[in-house]
Amino acid sequence: MDSLIRIVLADDHPVVRKGLKFSIEQDEGLKVVAEAGDGETALALVKKHRPQVLVLDIDMPKLDGLAAAREMRRQGLDAKIIFLTLHDEQDFFRAAIDLGGLGYILKDSAMVEIVACIHSVADGRPYYSSALTAPMIQPREAPPATPADSLTSRLTPTERKILKLIAVGKSSKEIGAELSIHYRTVENHRTNMCRKLCIEGEGPNALLRFALQNRSSL
Repeated sequence: MDSLIRIVLADDHPVVRKGLKFSIEQDEGLKVVAEAGDGETALALVKKHRPQVLVLDIDMPKLDGLAAAREMRRQGLDAKIIFLTLHDEQDFFRAAIDLGGLGYILKDSAMVEIVACIHSVADGRPYYSSALTAPMIQPREAPPATPADSLTSRLTPTERKILKLIAVGKSSKEIGAELSIHYRTVENHRTNMCRKLCIEGEGPNALLRFALQNRSSL
């Protein structure tokens, strides 16, 4: 079935994996194709099965989730990553997002949120546990030397519209459909905005973080 979303599930606790697998496969459009109990095995299974989504626990033996994600990117493995964690600290969240994680959910709410998170991430839209979103998107430090409103003044009207849509979690395809432009044109705008906003090299979700942190000035 072409529309089936294939998932590799990596967590070092068998009971957690069993519960998550049960929750996931209640949805007929989702299939757990393999399970791992450590980061090294997770990497091997992603290479073997090429899933669309990897649910990856941050705390695992041999290779933790952050290290596994870093190695995935180095090897060019393109599964979308959902980080599963007990940590609600900002540093863990930011490290996960900087490594390309589109999903970040706490284990306390994982059984309830996992299916919605997988569908969102598979479609290219970020999903974070509701308990995390508000505090995590706040800047850690004082505002940068260049004010955000000064940076956003460099954007064209179209780029501002795109940035507003990014801030509400829209994917490039969804933005393209809403603005009646090709999604690749949206991707080009994303690249140009990162350059204008001086956030090149800050990770694949740098533009999303900027949009969330500066919604009031868009």
